[in-house]
Amino acid sequence: MTFKLKKIHKAVNWNKEDDGFTQAFWEQNVKQFWLPEEISVSKDIKVWNELSDKQKELYKKVLGGLTLLDTKQGNNGIPSMMSLTENLQRKAVLSFMGTMEEIHAKSYSSIFTTLLSNTEIDELFQWIETEETLQRKADLILEQYENTTNQKSLYLSMATSVFLESFLFYSGFFYPLYLAGQGKMVASGEIISLILRDESLHGKYIGLLAQEIYNSFSDEDKNELNDKMYSIFDNLMENEIDYTNLIYKETGLEKEVIDFLKYNANRALENLGFKDFYIVDEINTIVLNGLSTETKTHDFFSTKGNGYQKGIYEELEDEDFIIEI
Repeated sequence: MTFKLKKIHKAVNWNKEDDGFTQAFWEQNVKQFWLPEEISVSKDIKVWNELSDKQKELYKKVLGGLTLLDTKQGNNGIPSMMSLTENLQRKAVLSFMGTMEEIHAKSYSSIFTTLLSNTEIDELFQWIETEETLQRKADLILEQYENTTNQKSLYLSMATSVFLESFLFYSGFFYPLYLAGQGKMVASGEIISLILRDESLHGKYIGLLAQEIYNSFSDEDKNELNDKMYSIFDNLMENEIDYTNLIYKETGLEKEVIDFLKYNANRALENLGFKDFYIVDEINTIVLNGLSTETKTHDFFSTKGNGYQKGIYEELEDEDFIIEI
């Protein structure tokens, strides 16, 4: 029996560089691989029991919101970008990143299982499904992800992904970093630091892919994409400020969280090749210190939690990602 081939099916070839940066991102993603089971969250139980009810409620909700975002990024965001990415090495890196998003989502459940009762967990996930600003955030993101059909919409989906990973997560990261910087909930803070490290890498890589697509368009098309990209940016930030004011209400931290959001929104735009949008005077020093892995008592590029050694790797610097597109 003879078959007529409809098309040539290619296998990914890692023996040569396709673009000068994807293999480096693959290697760094693999070096950073971790699992929530490697972190002993039970060390936080004593401190958790000493927190006030309001502190516990805020902590639960910020992690609940992060769980929803990671779920949508792993289930919808990364697949939408992979669907129109032809380069097989790039597909592999995106796939790995999608797996890590699922691991991030599971890591929050590991914290919940350790600290909360089954009833509290059920109530939290009910809150996730009914909180309007959180649901609207998911709607805004999915509106773009679910309409990725051509190169223009692929660029906008990648920009949305960079916004998600480089600033939307940070309203949720703020409080765990804030507590960990004061020596509270340190084990859970280690998980947040591992997630932060991953998201930084994701934002930079997808930002590079987005810049490459953007630069392939005419000036007229670029202007059109700019308008749409900044519209997505504005809508997400407006909703994120509403969300922040809601969950941080009466903590006295609202303005500091919003400043932190704006600081990281500028970093998101930098990942896409654009200038800062906001002027941010001052960021909470405890939280800002938490963004930098080298300030921890151990190096997350060689250690996962307490005593878990994987190997010694050089820490990536910003200049490692300066790549001509």
